[in-house]
This record gives sequence, C-alpha cells and structure tokens, in this order.
Amino acid sequence: MNSLELCAGAGGQALGLERSGFDHEALVEIDAAACSTLRLNRPQWNVIEGDLSQFDARAYRGVDLVAGGVPCPPFSKAGKQLGANDERDMFPQAIRVVDETRPQAVMLENVRGLMDAMFVEYRHNISRQLKAMGYRSDWHLFNAADFGVSQLRPRVVCVAVRHEIAPYFRWPAPSLKLPPTVGMLLHDLMAANGWHGADAWRDQAKAIAPTLVGGSKKHGGPDLGPTRSRAAWAALGVDGRALANEPPAADFEGMPRLTVRMCARIQGFPDDWQFAGKKTPSYRQVGNAFPPPVAHAVSTQIASAIEQAAAHRLMKRAA
Repeated sequence: MNSLELCAGAGGQALGLERSGFDHEALVEIDAAACSTLRLNRPQWNVIEGDLSQFDARAYRGVDLVAGGVPCPPFSKAGKQLGANDERDMFPQAIRVVDETRPQAVMLENVRGLMDAMFVEYRHNISRQLKAMGYRSDWHLFNAADFGVSQLRPRVVCVAVRHEIAPYFRWPAPSLKLPPTVGMLLHDLMAANGWHGADAWRDQAKAIAPTLVGGSKKHGGPDLGPTRSRAAWAALGVDGRALANEPPAADFEGMPRLTVRMCARIQGFPDDWQFAGKKTPSYRQVGNAFPPPVAHAVSTQIASAIEQAAAHRLMKRAA
C-alpha cells in the first residue's frame, strides 16, 4: 500500500505509516528544516517542499492513503481558536487533496481543542464533505500514553474510509502496559556524560511527562512551555526554562535540562532519527510532531481494513 502525506513535519506520522507497511509516494511540507530532516533520514523519500495550497495532487490519484497533520494553531487552546477564520487552517486544502486523489482511506490528526463544542459544526462540515465523496468518517481522541509514549499528549484523529472498507475498520485499543516513567526513559541519556546524580534523578522522576509544547515559530525559543508546564516539569526534576546542548556533566548540581534528543525520545522517535538544524528549529520539529507509536497504531488498523476489504472482494469474485 502507498500513501501521500500532507504537512509531514519532521516525520513522526511518516514513521508510523512506514511501520504499518505504507510506502510514501510523496510527503508535502513547507518548513525547510523539517524537509531537511526527512531527506536526512530517508533520502529515498519524495519530499516536496512547498505550500500545501499550491500543491497539485492529481498526479497521485488512486493512492491508498492520504494522511496529514494539518497546522494546529487554529484549534489550539494555547491560541485564539479561530478555526476556519484562521489563515493557517489547512483542513480545506486537505479535503481538496482528498477530492483530487480519491484514496481508499484518509487519516488527519490535530490537537484536542478540535473536539471542543465550539468546533462541532466545523467537524460536521468536514464529515459532510467526505461523505459526499463516498467516505464514512469518524473522530477519536487519543492519549499518546495509551500507546507506550511517556507523555500526556492528547491528539484528535479523523479517519475516513470508503464505504466498502468501513465495516472492517476498528479504532486501535489502548495498550494494557504502562509507559516508562521519565526517569526510566531518559536515565541513560542523562548519565551519558557521567553525571553522578543520574541515578537519584531517575528514582525521583516517577511519572510520565506533561505535553511537550513550544513548537510554534511565534514562540521565543527552545523551552518546555509556559509557567504551568515548567512547574509540571520541575516536579519531575527537570528545568524547563530552556533546553541543554549536552547532558549534564559529571559534577553537575541542580535540576538538569532536557536535550533535543531527550525530547525526541519522549515524543516516541527512535534514537537513530536525526533532526536537521540548530537547537531551536530542531526542538520545534519535535514539539510539533505526531508521536510515531500513535500514528503506527491508527494506520495499522487502516491497513488491516483495506486488506480485509480487498480479500472480501476477491472472495466474491471467486464465488
């Protein structure tokens, strides 16, 4: 099966799709640093750097899956929640791409704010447009921690499938296994430079992380968010006022700061996934990402539904 990904970012969703067996026909992304990250890690991928509103998708008609993480500021509680009145709203462009390609399935993710009551009509409008094109759609709120990610990260996912595939699609069930604590997850990285306090830090960082924030270009720099977020990080023994370039030195005293690599691991990226650019653009890529394990869980169910529908068609023909 193949996919076309919109607003691909640094590859969180793309990694999840890859693990589910989807080959990427193209990945569309406007941010230069994120495009560099995609090319750095997967030179064979067809990365199209540019504005989604200028992208002509007709060459990809018949692709199995259109997926994307369209910009979240129009729906984020951290912003003004302007929805359709926000110039950054890319849902209309995503729906246009679906119309141009007519895939078997669609997968679009965004922030929890999209499920607020104020956006009920907005969601219904998207569903109506998809229905008119022959798709049955549904919206689901996930927490990344339910899929092994050591972070309280709620994400909304819209999945739309053709009517003949719909009977076979099921949302993924949460894992019964708790994710590791921040201390357990990051201990080896914190101890990488021989920090004598690494074991004590691990033993007191006994919870999963709050939501990684600070991914907006309007944000001043690489820190772990506003005052409330920093307080939550401080409870884990982490200084959230900025990010570090390196893990703590052997004689470091006080609360350590996270590195970009540590943040990427919290987000669910594998350690061999590299991020292009300096600390600030790298952290923005991490902070904006869709955790790969969640993308994998949802897209695996989509792939299974497509395969089951195809098998059913073959059985009917054979009969």
